[in-house]
Amino acid sequence: MAFLKKKRKLPIRVEDIMTSPPLVIHENEPLKKVSKMMYENRVGSVLVVDSEGKLIGIVTERDITHACAMGFNADISKVFEVMTENPITISPSAGIDEAIRVMRNAAVRHLPVVDEEGKPVGVVSMRDILDAVFSFFSTILG
Repeated sequence: MAFLKKKRKLPIRVEDIMTSPPLVIHENEPLKKVSKMMYENRVGSVLVVDSEGKLIGIVTERDITHACAMGFNADISKVFEVMTENPITISPSAGIDEAIRVMRNAAVRHLPVVDEEGKPVGVVSMRDILDAVFSFFSTILG
């Protein structure tokens, strides 16, 4: 099949498939609040921003599970205690092939998408990528 040549890239950009706007929270909020946000919005991550709206961390389902296992109190513990600081990010204009490579190399399932100022504009998840690839191949293969 010609479209699978090694040199050809998928013509899909991160901005085409990312979830936007992203859910954000400030670092001093209680852990219970971020857990509730994830549950109510049916997402696996929430981005943590500073007072200027710049990305400083991410809280994922894995972080919440770890916090519970370690005995953190969700009413008292703060987001900054469990978040992953300085997460790996990607540009909205990057191709999904780059997003896949970054996520695979870093062993992450959620990738914050930030603008030139470091402010979050979206999140791309493995589910977003799988949905896009499935749609792409479904269109081509009929």
